[in-house]
Amino acid sequence: MEDHGRGSGPRPADGTDEPGAPRPPEPLPYEGVWRFTAPAVDASVPQARHAVRDLLHRQGVPVSDDLVQGLLLIVSELVTNAVRHAALLSPMLAVEIAVGAEWVRVSVEDNHPYRPTALEADHGRTGGRGLLLVSEITREAGGVCDVEHTASGGKVIWAALPLKPASVP
Repeated sequence: MEDHGRGSGPRPADGTDEPGAPRPPEPLPYEGVWRFTAPAVDASVPQARHAVRDLLHRQGVPVSDDLVQGLLLIVSELVTNAVRHAALLSPMLAVEIAVGAEWVRVSVEDNHPYRPTALEADHGRTGGRGLLLVSEITREAGGVCDVEHTASGGKVIWAALPLKPASVP
């Protein structure tokens, strides 16, 4: 058994070194991080959506139907963008779902270096507004989203939404 630098003496049963020290809160049963990879092909879009929906249900995450629908639309848009725009340089993509006590975060990572931005609505065009849609869904839910570069030179696009409804001013 490793002691991680804490010495070889006996420890209290609760794992703290000092009597009366506050214990860290126990994670809720639905908290955790799950990650899966998929090929950058069209069939991965519905597969990712179903995997996220099933995970939320299986873990018992307290999400409203509206929040689930928003999350699934975000996953669909982000995976679709990776398939359409990054597949040439990134034949695989990764989807990650992180759930905390009061939020859920979905992200899609690929190895393409281009960092996209949300386009403004152009009513004469179909398509090309996936990130704008992700931004709007996230904003309406009271969450945040962003695009970040990865250490490997690719990018991760993520959206974090609160599990509790946003208060109305």
